[in-house]
Amino acid sequence: MFKPSDKRVSMSFRSYVGFNDHETKAVDIALEENFIETLNPRLLPGEAVVAEAQNVLMYAPLSEKQGKSGILTVTNFKLSFVTTEERHREERGLQENLLLGDYDVCLSNVDEVHQMTGDKRRKMLPGNNISGKVKGLYIVCKNMKVIQFSFKFSPPNHGKTVTNALLHHAFPRKHHLLFAYDYREPYYNCQRAVSMFRDSSDWNKELTRTGAVGWKLSAVNQGFQLSISLPEWLVVPASLVDCQLMEAARHFRSSRPPVWCWSSKNGAALVRMADLQPTITDSKMLVIQPSVIRHSGLSNIVPEARTQENIMLENVRKGHPQLTQPELMELTQDLPSPKDVYNSYYKLRDLCTPDNVRQFWIQDNHFLAQVENSRWLHTVSACLGKANKAAAFLKDNVTVVLQEADGRDMSCLVSSLTQLLVDSHFRTILGFQTLLQKDWIAMGHPFSSRLGHILNADVQQSPILLLYLDCVWQLLRQYPSAFEFTETYLTTLWDCAHMTVFDTFLFDCEHDRLAASRDASKPIVLRTLWDWGEVFVEKDIALFRNPMYNPGKFGSVLNSYSSLPNLALWSQCYFRWVPLLEIKCGGAPQIDLGLRALHAQIDRLQEQLAEVKAGERTTNHTVCTAKQHVTSFFPFSASTDPVSPGLLNSTLALNNSFASNEALLDSQSLLNAPD
Repeated sequence: MFKPSDKRVSMSFRSYVGFNDHETKAVDIALEENFIETLNPRLLPGEAVVAEAQNVLMYAPLSEKQGKSGILTVTNFKLSFVTTEERHREERGLQENLLLGDYDVCLSNVDEVHQMTGDKRRKMLPGNNISGKVKGLYIVCKNMKVIQFSFKFSPPNHGKTVTNALLHHAFPRKHHLLFAYDYREPYYNCQRAVSMFRDSSDWNKELTRTGAVGWKLSAVNQGFQLSISLPEWLVVPASLVDCQLMEAARHFRSSRPPVWCWSSKNGAALVRMADLQPTITDSKMLVIQPSVIRHSGLSNIVPEARTQENIMLENVRKGHPQLTQPELMELTQDLPSPKDVYNSYYKLRDLCTPDNVRQFWIQDNHFLAQVENSRWLHTVSACLGKANKAAAFLKDNVTVVLQEADGRDMSCLVSSLTQLLVDSHFRTILGFQTLLQKDWIAMGHPFSSRLGHILNADVQQSPILLLYLDCVWQLLRQYPSAFEFTETYLTTLWDCAHMTVFDTFLFDCEHDRLAASRDASKPIVLRTLWDWGEVFVEKDIALFRNPMYNPGKFGSVLNSYSSLPNLALWSQCYFRWVPLLEIKCGGAPQIDLGLRALHAQIDRLQEQLAEVKAGERTTNHTVCTAKQHVTSFFPFSASTDPVSPGLLNSTLALNNSFASNEALLDSQSLLNAPD
């Protein structure tokens, strides 16, 4: 596997203020002398340089006065900035991505490209060629990172060349142009624990784990003959025969009839299905009777389709041991559409990506009003409320059927959020990854379309995954010791969703994934993101684990507090690129690091005590109590002091005895303490 060098770019920025035009030539010569021929981007196997600009200035965030000089390169995988100023890995406190450098951005993460002309910027359309001189670039990423470059000291046409290459390669129009198809690193699939739900064994394992009764595994979708957006193996009511399912499927949007997601030990099940087709052509149906129309927005549903839906719901009812009537929750009417979610995210992103310090302070005067105007927290609240309602029904042993449009967006979110509330297994790292694999990837959430991997004006881009991760973060905030994973894990997951190396978030459905892997002309090697060792070193993976995780402290069912006063903006994810909001030596990461240090000390003292009792020790050795200081956006921003890898690695194998000892520390009160 590709391994980085032992050096990384430093975080210091040099001032380039006050250069007049008559000074440009002298400065160019001075800058060029700092560059050596070996100053090139680190390339992955299969990665190739497309365009390059020398003597480029990258400005510090929210600053047009300080910058760093280097080479800006566009490859078929990333936008890379390389500088001569480097420092050793041990001197850094940042999260270390093995596939990207500190100043690298995956092309799929680029959302908007603006051309800078003085203080003004103009958005450039993807695919267009720029013919004039480009003086500067302002790039907005999907994870809200903003990068600004100046070509003031670059050779002629270098800025235009890089800009045209970026506009072309960052917005591909065909899926096989993504880097995953070119990546040539051998893959050994070291990850074995997460179920992929691509064969019957994984579904049978989940049926057994949940103790599901009244449901069976069906091969009716083998070869995707029923629906291309569903997995080849479906869990359906035991009373249903395949011919009934085939007949009913054509009446549902995207041919997605009711399918099983989860069951309680008492028999209640969580089921998902799409809305009925708005129009059905049937030679036998000449007149639509208004008397059979059910709910709002579906006045053009024909009676035959409604009959098929009732047949499916009746079979769902028979799947319950007590034959209890299922509760139908219509998400299409009650939750925002993907377009609404995108519009809300766009307003939030503008609030989190100010152009300069002046704009930041102007926004700060009306910050709460603008957050309210974005409606983002309202959407989070609505999703948590729906999950709460579904979890309450399941707790009362009532089967819940989630119905939504094509059944691939909000049903993914509410279904998986509900399962987090009712099943403690999914609150572990392994369980959470399995949940994503089952309810999002196998069940066909259109990641490629919603994350905007491919430029297509007919497809609605929408960060449904980010909305879900935000909802999960709200739960972490409310129950800080109920989850094995941390907010750093969730933030990293959102960043990695835009990395076109792994297939996990690369396709719209399993059908497309398997077709690409079997394409003889340009096959893709399927690599799961859950092999975290492919992306991060151990000290970073250690930060994914919550040192205060205590599964026994809470019951099997959680209740989220979904009202707006109980919610907050996810600072680590949304504001980490705004240095003015960073707290030095404070915030939740500082508390987390303190807990890890305390945990490591207790583990060491317990080891010494065991050695003394065994007669293996005769003298005492002091335990290191050196303090580590980080910022509130750690590990996504530089720490005040380098963090000891040994300290972080010691948290890989955590002992729950510390977390359960409330006499020592009340985790909730500490983690909820004000900064």
